[in-house]
Amino acid sequence: MRRTAFLTAVLAAALCCLPVSAEETETPAGDINRDGVTDAADAGLLVSYLLAEDIPENIAAADMNGDKQLDARDLTMLKRLMVPGKVRINEPKGTVHHGEATFYGGGYEGGCAMLDPVSTDYWITAMNLTDYNCAELAGAYLEVTGELGTINVLVTDLLPEGKKGDLDLYVDAFPLIAPAEKGRVPVSWKIIPLDTAEDEPLYYKYKDGSSAFWCGVQVRNHRYPIETLEYLNEDGEFEQLTRRNYNYFEKQSGLGEGPFTFRITDIYGQTVIDENIPFTPDEIQKGHVQLPL
Repeated sequence: MRRTAFLTAVLAAALCCLPVSAEETETPAGDINRDGVTDAADAGLLVSYLLAEDIPENIAAADMNGDKQLDARDLTMLKRLMVPGKVRINEPKGTVHHGEATFYGGGYEGGCAMLDPVSTDYWITAMNLTDYNCAELAGAYLEVTGELGTINVLVTDLLPEGKKGDLDLYVDAFPLIAPAEKGRVPVSWKIIPLDTAEDEPLYYKYKDGSSAFWCGVQVRNHRYPIETLEYLNEDGEFEQLTRRNYNYFEKQSGLGEGPFTFRITDIYGQTVIDENIPFTPDEIQKGHVQLPL
């Protein structure tokens, strides 16, 4: 008991008195070793601090709940944020892609990304198979530039025959970037933040037929495209769901009755945790958080 009290007192004093640098305030919560990601290495450091009475250099990141103590509660919170290994960043933000654009009359209903109903407030596009990448860019918001100008479009469908970089714009959107009579034109495009995500959180839609024993989950209104979706299982660990080409993440044995805690990581390696998400198969469920800029 005296050993625990001594450790708590030392840590509390250090947390109160040690100045926090500007660099430290920018460190992600739990990133004790300052390598840019909260993972098993950080959990190992925190465990060693607790067992050996060592005071961590990066105190602000280790004190997960801000109570000026390092204990099992901090370790539990850190483990909930853990990313298994380094997050793969697919491309830097603002990367420009090049390809050709055509046009067609679909995409608002029945698109491969299964985002029905798609708001007519958006211009939409189908995307080539390579860039779509098993629905990785489903729901992505793109800035597309052609010879006549630039428009923003939502990826709602798949262009199986297209080459990497190719887009198939909605028929009424195409004339805004190139003369319609040309039919096929060179374009450039890049991923941009979804505008509705600025003031709204993530949303979740459960696939028809979902139950406690089989479940499919779709993430909507994400600021950037989603790389992985995980849920907090009964063992208190995040388990990755399987992505399908039709833009749902699934678990064959189900997630249980809910409510759920989800961990969402975008293609830029940014991660958020959304807690207490009810299981509502008959309606789209509003979350509580949004991916950062």
